[in-house]
Amino acid sequence: MLRLAERGRYRALWSADIVDELRQNLVELVAPTAVDSLLGQMAAAFPDAEVTGYESLLAGLTCDPKDRHVLAAAIRANTGAIVTFDTGDFPTSSVKPYEIEIIHPDTFLLDQLDLAPVAVINELVHQAAANRRAPRTLPQLLDALERAGSPALADEVRRRTA
Repeated sequence: MLRLAERGRYRALWSADIVDELRQNLVELVAPTAVDSLLGQMAAAFPDAEVTGYESLLAGLTCDPKDRHVLAAAIRANTGAIVTFDTGDFPTSSVKPYEIEIIHPDTFLLDQLDLAPVAVINELVHQAAANRRAPRTLPQLLDALERAGSPALADEVRRRTA
């Protein structure tokens, strides 16, 4: 997804709280130094992505309490969507007043594929080849995306590249 944001397909936004949560989740999977490197690269690549000044909105929100910081940052940034695997944590009643759509990453990426198929497929090919330790093929990357929660995207790219 970040590769598409780098190409201007959408604007990536996050808060310090979101980055902290991401760090906590990633250090369970990979070394903390690798996580810190990734987060540093994200900050450098997207210097205007951090949303601040949303804390005063937290108390008035009705989504899942652990995700109120996400909705508050989205409201402050005046964004139209939150892309998350945790779609159930944002009931329609909690986001409708702010006209924010909750989108699963698989759906978001399928939308990106429909809007710019050549750009998305090219980025997937580049991402596969960019793995420094063990370059992957596009089919291997699609298998990984499927396991990571984007099976519809993987299936559609397979169909379009067959």
